[in-house]
Amino acid sequence: MKINIYGSTGTIGTKSLDLINRYFPKIVVNLLCANNNVSKLIRQINQYKPKYVYLNNISKYKLLKSKIPTSTKILNYNELKALLKDTKSDFSILAISGYKSLNYFELILKNTNLLGLVNKESIVSAGHLLNNYSKKQREKIYPLDSEHFSLFNFFQNNKSNQVEELILTASGGPFLGNKFSSLSKVTFKEAANHPKWKMGYKNSIDSATLVNKCLELIEAHYLFNIPFDKLNIIIHPESKVHAIIKNKNYLYNMIYFHNDMSIPLFHFINQNFKKNLDNNNYLFNNSETLRFYNVKRTEFPIFSFFKNLDKSNPSNLIRFNIANELAVNLFKKKEIKYTDIYKIIVNITSLNLNYKLNTIKDIVEYHEYLEHKIYEINYKSFL
Repeated sequence: MKINIYGSTGTIGTKSLDLINRYFPKIVVNLLCANNNVSKLIRQINQYKPKYVYLNNISKYKLLKSKIPTSTKILNYNELKALLKDTKSDFSILAISGYKSLNYFELILKNTNLLGLVNKESIVSAGHLLNNYSKKQREKIYPLDSEHFSLFNFFQNNKSNQVEELILTASGGPFLGNKFSSLSKVTFKEAANHPKWKMGYKNSIDSATLVNKCLELIEAHYLFNIPFDKLNIIIHPESKVHAIIKNKNYLYNMIYFHNDMSIPLFHFINQNFKKNLDNNNYLFNNSETLRFYNVKRTEFPIFSFFKNLDKSNPSNLIRFNIANELAVNLFKKKEIKYTDIYKIIVNITSLNLNYKLNTIKDIVEYHEYLEHKIYEINYKSFL
């Protein structure tokens, strides 16, 4: 069985390869794709011997070629697209962040039998197109974010028409209990220091602001066809309960598991095997306290803005996502304060810049159009 991993040097890609190495020796690593981390990619190639590899940073091709076996072929962009078009993989894991992964999304979906999806932009930006795909194609998608993984497993055995409300849990991030207005001087390092999950900086910052959870509501809406008025967020600092399902008969299902992405990844890879995930740290802790709090506007003002946003228009959701991506990058570069992230999201999302969004190509063009327009206006005007 063959697996392709898009984003192999990130947290998700690394965990996936570790699980394959430990539990699934019969799986052949066919393709590894990375953005910039050439040293880590070289180590992965030398260990897992993939047939193909793609590195987005072309300036490091010579270094890559000099350090890996000749049996691994380095692909350029066009060769990668041709490979996806002409071959088939058993598993794929899409863990590349950013909207540019949309350039590959349809090809990957056609190329693979099962797609483990971590990339948010694929669904946040293009979720309204999912109904254009065949049922067979849609059923290939296996969500790996802890919340959507929980809901996916729940709906495999339960009917969605009995659900009154779906509640996604949020840890609250590193600043839980602090008023948002008091956080203007926090550093990028402080904001990226997630208290429970080991994630990349983008997801960690999004968790601190609660944007991450807003994006996950959009994903849940599209993936499970749940109206936005039946979706909600609750703060749960322990990050052990990942989703709460309120049923029409007033019974609740609370999906609990240890906060480690190895669990969703293992379940995804294990579908055609009968392995057991061996880790005593994953057992239920009957002595711990599980706390739940409503989201406070004074701590997470972005959630109030998101709730009032017209989410029936995909253009609004894409602007929300792009505005956040821009704001996080500006904060990382120390060009804005942490509290400015909220201002930029609100002001850019409120721009009246609509566009046709009938295909993946349209969506990618809209992203590029928005980025050009925003830089043309100058981000400082949004503060």
